[in-house]
Amino acid sequence: MSNQACLRLFAALILIRSADGNQAVAAPERIQVFILAGQSNMEGQAVADLDGKNYNDGKGTLTALLSDPKQAPRFTDLRSSNGDWGIRDDVWVRYKRERGPLLAGPLTVGFSVYGDKHHFGPELEFGYVIGDCTQQQVLIIKTAWGGKSLYKDFRPPSSGGDVGPYYTKMIAEIREALASLKADFPGYQGDGYELAGFVWYQGWNDGVDPKHAVPEYERNLVNLIHDVRKELEAPILPVVIGELTGPWIEAPGAWAALRQAQAQAAARPEFKGTVLFVATHDFVRKPDDSPNPGHGHHEFGNAETYMVLRRNSGSDES
Repeated sequence: MSNQACLRLFAALILIRSADGNQAVAAPERIQVFILAGQSNMEGQAVADLDGKNYNDGKGTLTALLSDPKQAPRFTDLRSSNGDWGIRDDVWVRYKRERGPLLAGPLTVGFSVYGDKHHFGPELEFGYVIGDCTQQQVLIIKTAWGGKSLYKDFRPPSSGGDVGPYYTKMIAEIREALASLKADFPGYQGDGYELAGFVWYQGWNDGVDPKHAVPEYERNLVNLIHDVRKELEAPILPVVIGELTGPWIEAPGAWAALRQAQAQAAARPEFKGTVLFVATHDFVRKPDDSPNPGHGHHEFGNAETYMVLRRNSGSDES
């Protein structure tokens, strides 16, 4: 699937409003809320501007991308006129890290687990794309923790056994964020919100447990979607499943089975028109061209891997 096709499908997905399809589209002033959930790659491992020998001399950073004459025109909006990282006031981000103070404010570089201006996650490109697709205020709630499995840590109630502690934390954080809109974002005028989408970007920890986690992955992911919708009282909340990425993207065995499980979960008949699986094969850049060549589990920290999906790219090149 091409980059442009993925985005068109997602844009269509976020238009879903109610189970019977008869509910009116939300009033323009209502905030559109998107939940970005997962593990370390959702936390934010892409490198913005670090260089030197510890970062492969800056190869594959966001700064390097913007310095490339062939690539820079696609990303000019990421820099302000004074050379600082751009800021989008029409897109807000809230990210409660497990360690460190809450990060909340207008979209820019820095909403990562590190809490600095040197890293970012999927929220940056996601926010730019969605912000360009709607005239409504957007809120991204990021809820992610590194090294967590769906089999155990995010285990949803419908899967039986002990409910995953990070499933419970995820739901609690979403509710906390929705209840704290005015405190976190002074520009909020109290006009309400609409749950517009849920993005799931996870898989590594299940992939390294092929005996237990991989065989259950499809069922657990299906249950997660149903349970999240039930918890949030959003029966057809649009869901996007991002395929597990990394150097094992073409690997056989358990890795292939896990990615297939992700795709099969989205293809379930009960999810028709409301859940989308996005293949990521063409998004992953090479380790030698990246700031963290040894971090395959973190997509080598490559900024372009995180930024390749552009509404204005004008190209389907990988």
